[in-house]
Amino acid sequence: MLNKNFNYKYQDFFIFVGLLLWIAIFNTHNLSSKIWLGYASCILALVFCLLPVLVFSFLKTRLKNVLSKNQYITHWCTCFFILLPLFTDIASYLQIAKLDHAVFISTALAAVALEMMLIANQYYQKKVQHIKWIKKIGLENAVLITIILLAATISVMAVSSLENPIYQRNGFRLIGFEFNIKMLLFNFGTFLGFFSQFLIMYLCGYLLFLINSRFLVSKILKEKGLLIYLLTLSATIAVLYPLLAQLLISLPINTVFGRRIFVTNPFELENAFGAFAIMLVSLPVVLALQWGKQNNKILLLEKEKSQNELDLLKQQLNPHFFFNTLNNLYALSLQKSDKTPESILQLSELMRYTIYRGQEKTVKLSQELDYIHDYIQLQQIRLQKTLDFEFNKQVVDDQIDIAPLLLIVFVENAFKHGIERAEEEAILKLSLISNHKAIVFCCENSFDPEESTGYKGIGIDNLKKRLDLLYPNRYTLHITSDGNIFKAELKLQLT
Repeated sequence: MLNKNFNYKYQDFFIFVGLLLWIAIFNTHNLSSKIWLGYASCILALVFCLLPVLVFSFLKTRLKNVLSKNQYITHWCTCFFILLPLFTDIASYLQIAKLDHAVFISTALAAVALEMMLIANQYYQKKVQHIKWIKKIGLENAVLITIILLAATISVMAVSSLENPIYQRNGFRLIGFEFNIKMLLFNFGTFLGFFSQFLIMYLCGYLLFLINSRFLVSKILKEKGLLIYLLTLSATIAVLYPLLAQLLISLPINTVFGRRIFVTNPFELENAFGAFAIMLVSLPVVLALQWGKQNNKILLLEKEKSQNELDLLKQQLNPHFFFNTLNNLYALSLQKSDKTPESILQLSELMRYTIYRGQEKTVKLSQELDYIHDYIQLQQIRLQKTLDFEFNKQVVDDQIDIAPLLLIVFVENAFKHGIERAEEEAILKLSLISNHKAIVFCCENSFDPEESTGYKGIGIDNLKKRLDLLYPNRYTLHITSDGNIFKAELKLQLT
């Protein structure tokens, strides 16, 4: 858990350190003497240049938790648009480690570009990747789309370079980095011919990639082992490479550019080496793809298991509350109290909340607080003794979302194990402090140490299990006793 939290908190900082080290390596790899001294000097100079960025990235997670969104944006802008240019100018002016000012400027620009990439990736992780049609694309389809775009791009460049003498050399026609819309429109037929043939060329490689992904790795390597995989790979290439080579040789584009792209003999070993290269180079990608699919299945199973456990805990929670409230009504009926009808009505409202709202993933904090107030009022109706009750609230926004029926567990246990058994005046003090990022709920109640069993039973055990499922690594729960006072404090991190 500690390593996971560390990686999560400081991963951006580590990435910026990596950027700094690569720039230092790039600026010292040509040194012939005092290499390590030059490397260390360059690192120190770049650390000074990027000092605001390094400090900000190190504290980024903490700043997000402490600051509001507008405050965080202000700090971010101050770092990248004020302090970073300032430190870059100072480093350039002082010529630290005798580095050229262009090195410092390029380092600062690289840091800004890297931060933009991290922000874009974060947005993708939170918003884009969960879009259904994007999730359906998958890696194989992404590779296919890339191949189609690559074939189209090269075809456009080839058509745009047709009549440019710069790319006509010694009888050879080269493809220049040209994008000429006019040439494309007037030679659209040629473009389609180039595009279809380039696409066939790339699809031959994609076919080998698919065979490796769908069959050789997922079936042979997984079930038969490495040796059988390599032998089957060799046999597959022996079957396919002459046929694919003959197809590529027969394409008209093979001679369009003044010399053959592929040799005339389809059995040339160069073609086999090309097929082997595609298979082996794609192997890490295929393994990553297989691992990703397997990992997604594991995560899905774990999610389903967690949901089943959570549903079971909720089913256990309802009877627990039901038994407690029935005991309340039983006591009132024995006393033939006039408050019995009112209590039944309040119980009905509480049970409606438990049955319907309790099955939802989240409720508004205001709804949970109303539920607690109604429950305490129902308990006070039947109590014979005086209850010293306080509820201090510091709530920034009572419309934030929270899992239902979490806070009430402490109040239920306070009554069941402490207040109901007290012979004299009982004490119940609640406090709630919340903002958009965290909730702190505290429950203190009096109890008789000699008679009470403390916080035992289904309620607290279920609560801990629900917290583990709903707020993993985002909550702390402390239950203590001091004399005749029980204290339970729950802290929830909402973001």
